[in-house]
Amino acid sequence: MRGNGGLRAVGALAMAVGLLGAALAPAQQATAASAPVPASLRSNLVAYYDFAHPVRGNPEWELDRGGSGTDIRLVNGGTRMRVWDRARGPVLRTAQISPATAGNDDWKAGVYDPGGVASLGAFNGVRETTVMGWFKMTGENPGLNSNSADPTDRYGAVGLAGVLSGTSQGHDVRALLELITVDGEMKVVALGRRLDGGNSATFAADADWTTLLPRGEWVFLAATFDYDDGTMALYRNGRPLPGFYTTTGDPWSVEGEPEPDTTSPTDPRGIKIGGSYPQNTREGNSCDCRMDDLMFLDRALTPGEILAQYRRTR
Repeated sequence: MRGNGGLRAVGALAMAVGLLGAALAPAQQATAASAPVPASLRSNLVAYYDFAHPVRGNPEWELDRGGSGTDIRLVNGGTRMRVWDRARGPVLRTAQISPATAGNDDWKAGVYDPGGVASLGAFNGVRETTVMGWFKMTGENPGLNSNSADPTDRYGAVGLAGVLSGTSQGHDVRALLELITVDGEMKVVALGRRLDGGNSATFAADADWTTLLPRGEWVFLAATFDYDDGTMALYRNGRPLPGFYTTTGDPWSVEGEPEPDTTSPTDPRGIKIGGSYPQNTREGNSCDCRMDDLMFLDRALTPGEILAQYRRTR
């Protein structure tokens, strides 16, 4: 997105989406899509966002259709961030607005509370987690680093979606899907942290990220985190992605007693989507993307469950 013309176009499109969404809401609620996961997973679906359900009376917030009731804010762009996509209907639009200016006007989504978000208590002392959803690259990623004095410097990561840690400043996470630079090369990764303030671990896909996430194409990504055995996995369009761990040893400190190993017994400070700092204090790792059907579960889904979920939401 470049210039005021792009913003006007997105704004007009978002207005059309709002009118159409209001007309379609009763019909949507009557379809099978109102059950985003099978009955076997409903108790594990902590948070779910389809960007077709504004919070009544506060449309700059998106309703959580998962079990926790953790509504999220559409930061900086508000209702303009709900746009109509020909393939998927109403979706979320995230973007860097002023790449040449140090600031915090990037379009992203999420929620943040320095005291912990109590509704996300399912991720307090959790043994497993899954983050998944649909993503489409729509512009140049990674974006220019608006916090750098070098006008050519770019961010070393592109934020997709994740759950923050219990001591997060808006960036540190427990479970995250993102793109990050590994040995000088951008990779699709699952990045997790078991202990607040502890080391993170990263599982990176082997394949070139532009092959996995080609611009203009919707792709279903999923990441699973097993904090007890210290493993992670990545999936693309329901299929496992070959990959590698970027660090050796025991970064999550899972070896030895006591068992089982879980995350820190603290409520996450929130959720971040399309970049860091959902409290809007800083711009970081912005994503020029569209997103849909974002799901956060308190269990590591099996390969079969992830394939079924891909087929259910495509």
